[in-house]
Amino acid sequence: MQLGSYLVKNAPFLGAGAMLSLLSSFGQTYFISLFSGEIRLAFDLSHGEWGALYMWGTLASAVVMVWAGILTDVFRVRVLAPLVLLLLAFACVAMAVNPWVWALPVVIFALRFLGQGMLVHIAAVAMARWFVATRGRALSIASLGFHVGEAFVPMAIVAALAFLPWTSLWMGGAVVCVLAMPLVVLLLVQERTPRALAEQDASLGMDEKHWTRSQTLRHPLFWCMVPAVLGPSAFNTAFFFHQVHFADVKGLAHFDFVAFFPIYTGIGILAMLGSGWALDKFGTARFTPWYQVPMILAFITFSLGETPWALGLGFVCLGLTSGANATLPNAFWAEFYGTAHIGAIKSMAAAVMVLGSAIGPGITGWLIDSGIELETQFFGVAAYFVGVTAILLWGIGAAAPRLKAGGFQV
Repeated sequence: MQLGSYLVKNAPFLGAGAMLSLLSSFGQTYFISLFSGEIRLAFDLSHGEWGALYMWGTLASAVVMVWAGILTDVFRVRVLAPLVLLLLAFACVAMAVNPWVWALPVVIFALRFLGQGMLVHIAAVAMARWFVATRGRALSIASLGFHVGEAFVPMAIVAALAFLPWTSLWMGGAVVCVLAMPLVVLLLVQERTPRALAEQDASLGMDEKHWTRSQTLRHPLFWCMVPAVLGPSAFNTAFFFHQVHFADVKGLAHFDFVAFFPIYTGIGILAMLGSGWALDKFGTARFTPWYQVPMILAFITFSLGETPWALGLGFVCLGLTSGANATLPNAFWAEFYGTAHIGAIKSMAAAVMVLGSAIGPGITGWLIDSGIELETQFFGVAAYFVGVTAILLWGIGAAAPRLKAGGFQV
């Protein structure tokens, strides 16, 4: 099917996925961290204290995701997504009006669980379940919403902060979430995959069977994927969470630093679309072991680079893995373990991802307060991704022959 006719035929479903991905921005670190300076000033927090509060709120959201993610196996998207958006609107209001430092982790929990956790999970599970032959393409198109927000929202927010109170921008986020609710319902009037048909319409995983969550957790490949899911979330989050501090270390104005974001996002979109096409054609086994290699180069470059050109190269490398990360892991779970219980299985992966986004800012913030700068920490991050690549090569190489088509040699 030609791309144009494919987009027209599937526009409501792809549009809903992209919109949910975009609206997840209000719970993403790249958005919340734009207000780090204002939040730390308002509550008189150090880098380590702010990172710790952020970590505990995000950790709580990771724990809840283990059970809440299963809701995508029970409820239609047009029922679940508007409810999540309404709650996310309340969380945005809470961030704007909260006067107590003790309540800050609670607000962070709500933003992270509803935005980064549930909205991203709902969109990814929907694409993996609604599409089979074009699963990679659907995941990449739906993920465009997140990347568009990541490219343009930071510059808009930083510019708006020069004229508006930061609390007003959070109130604006609440309004956007509420306005999006009826649009989701409208797009999904004819939603695919009713609950009663989910089992028989599901695609099979390894050994041509429907894997349950308990079976998946007992399989070694799941645990090989855990550090791969954890790493990008932890260290991408830490990088963007400390963007104000990192820009200061590199001697850049904050606006000059976020001006690199469109480069990062543009590369991410190309990598996302390319990986979506590739996994539809060749499967996930061939590409998944290698997609985190650019992260090694990115963090070495961020550590050593001092010129804008060097930082730009780092953003290019970061974007390559970030783009592929939007499609490959989500398609991986569906291809290796099937889609009958994809919501329950992916909720575990989503919890690991949220866990990573919790520990990344907390650990790096504590190390900064201890006198270990980000430039030094990034060497350790690069070494971590070397280890991840080795684990993926071993784990996927052992499991791929159990796929229906015989798998691919990695």
